[in-house]
Amino acid sequence: MSALRAATRLAGALAQALRGWWTITFVFPRLSPLEREACVTAWARGMLGVLGIGLQVRGEPAQHGPMLLVANHISWLDILVLHAARYCRFVSKSEVRHWPLIGALATGAGTLYIERASRRDALRVVHHMAESLRGGDVLAVFPEGTTSDGIDLLPFHGNLVQPAISVDAPVQPVALSFVDSTTGRPSLTPCYVGDDTLFTSLWRTLSGPAVTAVVHFGATQRADGRDRRSWAVDLREAVLDLRR
Repeated sequence: MSALRAATRLAGALAQALRGWWTITFVFPRLSPLEREACVTAWARGMLGVLGIGLQVRGEPAQHGPMLLVANHISWLDILVLHAARYCRFVSKSEVRHWPLIGALATGAGTLYIERASRRDALRVVHHMAESLRGGDVLAVFPEGTTSDGIDLLPFHGNLVQPAISVDAPVQPVALSFVDSTTGRPSLTPCYVGDDTLFTSLWRTLSGPAVTAVVHFGATQRADGRDRRSWAVDLREAVLDLRR
């Protein structure tokens, strides 16, 4: 039964992804930016529903930009979960742009891409992030740089915090976690770490016990004279506090 349920959900997810592609390709050109944002949030909530993932939002998400959301990173679900909780533009590795279907969805949702191995490209993206914040956008980054199991957090890299310092934009720490929908206990089912492939993590999530994503928005901060490294350390502590 679990395999049948997973296969059914997987088919539904593909259909939802195709609906998203259709919307981005044929509907977005006629919509205002605010209407596009609403479409992205509604689509993400729909995708979570198709996948059988619950959503619980705690705290108050930013009502408007400029704002930089700084979150821990656990799963391939994290982007969906954050979009479902509050529309934002993500900074993602450049490879995502070329993934079939997913790349088109990410680009349509306003993703900024970065070549992680290139220092020059990292500087370019920091500049673009600063311009985006200056224009009033809400951006989201995962400063751990990769996924972890969610039990503890990896160190936060300060380079993705620099744009907020450059334009004096506020930063909102965001804690992500996944819990068993029945017991409320922490769940490692959606984790995407180590030797996991995207498909094995996806199948484990779809065939396992029901999971709820918890998004906890914290109090906003400003740099207040801190450099990017010290602020990244403080933001990591803020995210840890939100998870306790």
